[in-house]
Amino acid sequence: MQNNPFVSLPIAWQKRFMVVLAGLAIMLLIVLQVIDVPLRTAVAPSGIVSFELAGDAATAQAMVASWDETARIHAGISLGIDYLFMASYAGAISLCCALVARSLKPGWLASIGMALAWGQWLAAALDALENVALIRILLGARGAFWPLLARWCAIPKFALVVCGLSFIGAGFVLTRLLRRERSPGDTLP
Repeated sequence: MQNNPFVSLPIAWQKRFMVVLAGLAIMLLIVLQVIDVPLRTAVAPSGIVSFELAGDAATAQAMVASWDETARIHAGISLGIDYLFMASYAGAISLCCALVARSLKPGWLASIGMALAWGQWLAAALDALENVALIRILLGARGAFWPLLARWCAIPKFALVVCGLSFIGAGFVLTRLLRRERSPGDTLP
C-alpha cells in the first residue's frame, strides 16, 4: 500500500518497531500514571487529563491553585515526559494500524486503517501543541486562549487515538475470523 507512512521500512522492521514502541508507550503510560497521583484533586479529579480538558481560564487556574508546589512540579515533569510518550504511542498505534490495514483486502476498510495510521501523527502534533498551552498556564499565563487551545487540541487527539485503537481491535478480530474461514483443513461438502 503506497499510502503507508512506513512504506520505505521492510515489514519485518515495522513489526519490530511496533513492538518496541508499544512497550515503550506502555512503560511511559505507567510512569505518567504514577506522576499523576498528586494532580488528582477535587478540582482536577482526573489529574492532568482534567487540566487538558479545562477549556477556560477560571477552571484551569482553579486546578493549578489546587496543586501544591510538589504537584506543580509533577505536572511539569508529566508534560515533559509526554513528549516522549506521544512519539511512542503515535508510532506504535500508527504502525499497528498500517499492519492491520495491510492484512485486509484492499478497499475502504484498509483505506480507513491507513488514514488512521497517518492520523496518529496528527494526534501527536495536537498533543505537542496542547502541552505548549498547558506549560504556558503552569508558568502563569492568564486569559482564555491557552486553556481553550489545550482543550481543542485534546479532544481530537483523544478521538484519533481511540479510533486508531478501535480499528486495531476490530481489524485484529476481523483478520482472525477471515483466517478461520480460509483455514486449509476445511473441506467442502
